[in-house]
Order: sequence, then C-alpha cells, then structure tokens
Amino acid sequence: MEGSPPGVWERALEFLEQKLRPSQFHTWFQAIDCLEVDDRSIYLAVPSRSFRDWILKNYRDVLQEAVRRSDGVERSVEFVVRPLPKVPPRPPEAPPKIHNQVLLNPLYTFENFVVGPSNRLAHAAAVAVTESPGTGYNPLFLPGAAGLGKTHLLQAAAHAALVARPDANLVYLSCEAFVNQFISAVAKGDLESFRYRFRHVDFLFIDDIHFLARKDRTQEEFFHTFNTLYNAQRQIVLSSDSPPKEIPTLEERLVSRFKWGLVARVEPPSFETRMAIIHSKAKLRGRELPQSVTEYIASRIETNIRELEGAINKIQGYAALVQKPISLGMAKEALRDSFAPAREATIADIHNEVTNYFDLKPADVLSRKRSKSIVFPRQIGMYLARELTGLSLNQIGEYFGGRDHSTVLYSTDKIRRLLDSDPLTQETLESLRKKILGNA
Repeated sequence: MEGSPPGVWERALEFLEQKLRPSQFHTWFQAIDCLEVDDRSIYLAVPSRSFRDWILKNYRDVLQEAVRRSDGVERSVEFVVRPLPKVPPRPPEAPPKIHNQVLLNPLYTFENFVVGPSNRLAHAAAVAVTESPGTGYNPLFLPGAAGLGKTHLLQAAAHAALVARPDANLVYLSCEAFVNQFISAVAKGDLESFRYRFRHVDFLFIDDIHFLARKDRTQEEFFHTFNTLYNAQRQIVLSSDSPPKEIPTLEERLVSRFKWGLVARVEPPSFETRMAIIHSKAKLRGRELPQSVTEYIASRIETNIRELEGAINKIQGYAALVQKPISLGMAKEALRDSFAPAREATIADIHNEVTNYFDLKPADVLSRKRSKSIVFPRQIGMYLARELTGLSLNQIGEYFGGRDHSTVLYSTDKIRRLLDSDPLTQETLESLRKKILGNA
C-alpha cells in the first residue's frame, strides 16, 4: 500500500468486523490484501475469480459502505485476482504419482452438480480450492446430513483438481478406508509406507471423517498427517455428517484444526432445487420425466438426494418393464411401496391452508380485491394448485374468482421467478406444502 492514504483499508476492516458475523468476516475479508488506494479507487487483491464473484454478490453494499466510512471519500472498489504463490515443487525423493489409483464416479462432476441456496457456499468453496489449492480454504470442511450430495461435491472437486493439475498426487478415500489401511499397516509393521503415502500428496480428500470418532490411535495418526500436509500448503478437503465440534470423542486439537479453514454446511435442498436435481439425474439416465412426475417426487422426498435417485430409477425401470410412457399415474404405481400414505391435495385444501397461513378471510382470496396483501396469497394458491393438483389452468382460474387461464399462468410464473431469489417465498411454499399434504 505504498503511497496510499494510511489506514483506509484497516478502518474499513474494523467497520466490517463490527457489521458482520465473525464467521463471515474471517472467511471472506481476512484473505483480502489492499494493493493501493487513491482518491478515486481502492484496489483489493483476492485469491480467485469465484472468491471475487461471491464478495460482489453478497457483500458489495457493506464493503462499499465500509470503504466510504473509513475517511469519508467515495471510492470505487476494484478487485485484482492474484492467486497466492504456488506450492514449491516436491523434492526428488517424493513418491511416485498415485492419482491413477483414485476411483472417482465419472458422473460426480461440477457440471452435474445442481447448485441451490442449500449448497451454494459449499459449491463455491469446492471450486475455489481447485483453483488455489492449499491457500484460502485449508482445510475445507463440508458437514451435512446423509444423502445431501457431499460425496458428489468432494469427487467433483477431485475431478477438477486433476484436470487443473494432471501431474498432482491426489488421494480420495473414505475415512473408513483410511482407518482400515492404518490398522493393516500397524498389523504388518509397515507404518512408514502408510505415512509416506498420505503425507506426500498435493490433495487429500476424505469422505465421512466423523468415522474417526472413538478411534484414538487413528486420530493421533491423522493429526500428524494433517499437520504435515497443512504446513506444506497441501489441500485437505473433508466431509462429515456433522460439524467438527459435534463429532463425538473427537480430540479438541483435531476439532480446532478442522475449523482453521472454512466450514461450509450442506443443507437439505429446497423444493425447487429438488426439482432441478430430479431433472438433471433423469436426463443423465437417458429418459427425462414429465413435469408432473418431477413435482410429485420432489413433494414427497424432502431431505435425501439418494432417495430422489432411487425414485427415478424405480420409475424408469417400471416404465421399461411395462413398455409404456411415463405418466403421473405410472409413477405413483411404481413408488406405491416407497412412501407412507398421504392424503390427496385438493384445491379446497390449498385455499384453506393459504388463508390460514396469511390470516385472511376465505372470501378475500376469491374476491376481485387487488391489494398486495391479498394478491400475493392468491398467486401462491394458484401456484400450489398448479403444482399439487391435476387441475387445468382454466379450472384453477375458475375456482379463484372466475379468472382466466392467462391470469393463472402469469401468477405461477411470477411465483416461480420469486423462488429463484427470495428465501422468504421458498420458506412460505415449503411450509404450505407440508400442511397441505398432511406432513406438518
């Protein structure tokens, strides 16, 4: 910052630290370097394009305010992508390349990973570690319940890392495999070979690290492996069914190290994300599903992507067996043993739950009133009627006060657009679906 006004970025950081949660501040702003400040602009160095894009999307306004408040001068914020220095080459005695031994699912790539509000941060971080390994997010720790796509994300990052650095030494395995290999090495008296394999890599990906719980000697071994790789700026990526501090009997020193980088939780997908996942996975299997079938599966399976895949396989397999086109009726028949019985949604159910949720009189939603407090619930009702019943646009419009099909189409399109950007609308629809389908 030679020649720049003293303290501008330091005071901006102080403001950001007060305005943001500690996890937000430490994750996104401590990795930024100030290159130069003049009367018109402040130039900030960030480690990757994805890092810059995330800052612009989520923190542009508060960053601009912080810079302005630092000395009262209006400046534009300019970013310079400046990857941190590459890891120095390995000494000649480094082990042979081992990445060809990695078994990765060819379908588990970033291109086939559906990004939504529930996994956006985890996805962005996974991309970032392949662009600047061993620097900003080391380790990258991805907690989340079973079946939410953590394995897909880990393998996608491993695929991308090998594309970016074909000569890299990369190990990907489950924690159970790590434990078993350690036990075998102890039994054979071959610990040195085990340590050589895991401590001379460029990337270490371990799935389900919570398997270390209650395994004291393996925790001790992994602690030293972690330290060796971290100090050499090698990238470590871990997944778990829970955050570090919630893994039972995990040593405190490991908990602390797992939190050194970035902990990016993978949450259950929203309805719209589940729809996109079903569409993507059905397409990969060579037979797309009708919209009504996609909506039916997404409304019945809320938290587990593996169950979504299982449902797709059952429907496609059943269709091949009976040699008929896939329809909603066929899908329900194929999945009849997969779901607990649920009452069928009717437009009257939807009307009742919408009016209760928004604290309106039933007649208001069906009336010609155009106030925002009534129009939005009415549009929500039309959207849910389109999604959860087999009624046509004309039938839905007739129920909601004798409106024509174009009004229903406009309403459903508007709600669909809101779902892409408004978490409150997403939450409202999730809650109403559960009530309407008897799952509340």
